[in-house]
Amino acid sequence: MNYQLLLENIYNEVKSLESKGEIADYISELAKINPDKFGVSLVDSAGNIFEVGDTKETFSIQSISKVLTTAIIFAKKGNKLWKRVGFEPSGDPFNSLIQLEYENGIPRNPFINAGALVIADLMLDYFDNPKEYFLDFVRVLADNPTIQVNEKIAQSEAEHGFRNAALVNFIKSYGNINNNPEDVLDFYYFQCAIEMTTTDLSKCFRVFANQGVIPNTNELFLSKSQCKKMNALMQMCGFYDQAGEFTFKVGLPGKSGVGGGVVALLPNQYTVTVWSPKLNKKGNSYYALEVLERLTTETGTSIF
Repeated sequence: MNYQLLLENIYNEVKSLESKGEIADYISELAKINPDKFGVSLVDSAGNIFEVGDTKETFSIQSISKVLTTAIIFAKKGNKLWKRVGFEPSGDPFNSLIQLEYENGIPRNPFINAGALVIADLMLDYFDNPKEYFLDFVRVLADNPTIQVNEKIAQSEAEHGFRNAALVNFIKSYGNINNNPEDVLDFYYFQCAIEMTTTDLSKCFRVFANQGVIPNTNELFLSKSQCKKMNALMQMCGFYDQAGEFTFKVGLPGKSGVGGGVVALLPNQYTVTVWSPKLNKKGNSYYALEVLERLTTETGTSIF
């Protein structure tokens, strides 16, 4: 498969489309990003890298980080994790409070904000310095020791995080948060503000395409069963309340973030990341979905 030529053709085709999306300007630092940025990186199972567009610039991974923190806690806690957070699609906006009351403070899945806050609470339980641990872990996965956190973005999120504050306090009222809500929020904003390139993210998610083994270290991070479940979670819950449409059109497990990044993977074959900051009404990158639908259609590759 000539991935380089294919990506270039898809990139040029999608770039010619009118982008109907809007940048996530409710986070003031994200509103400063050039909305026309657009990059695609694919890493195959052998570690070969194929890139086109703005693949050297970093962007905040936002909710994509939820996959990584969930995987860390799943590796530590095993199936006991699912007593604290569920694994079903929500069907509601990612920052909704409504389901929490019906379900007694147990978030529907770890990729909506409520679930990610429970996972952040568990990160504080398991690690003396969860920020340091998480950043080091991400650097190992991406094989890039220079990955950093954008403190301005983290601060911007904290300044506009009233709904997240409501979520974490509401969950604590049900006894499903152990730590100080302010500490939980502080870690959550930290994880979302980590910045990577599209190539970093594609390399980072190779572990989920590689049966749970970190390719550059050969370390077994997740069992095959756990890796299968993480991929299933991404397939069902990785795109807010557009997960069904993403499965229908693209057919790959993946995760999006409001920073404009989308990462997806085909087990044992490749990981691919698209970055384009303009989002559709569901909070997913408009160009990214166009790229990934074309990629799986033209290669005939999906999990189906």
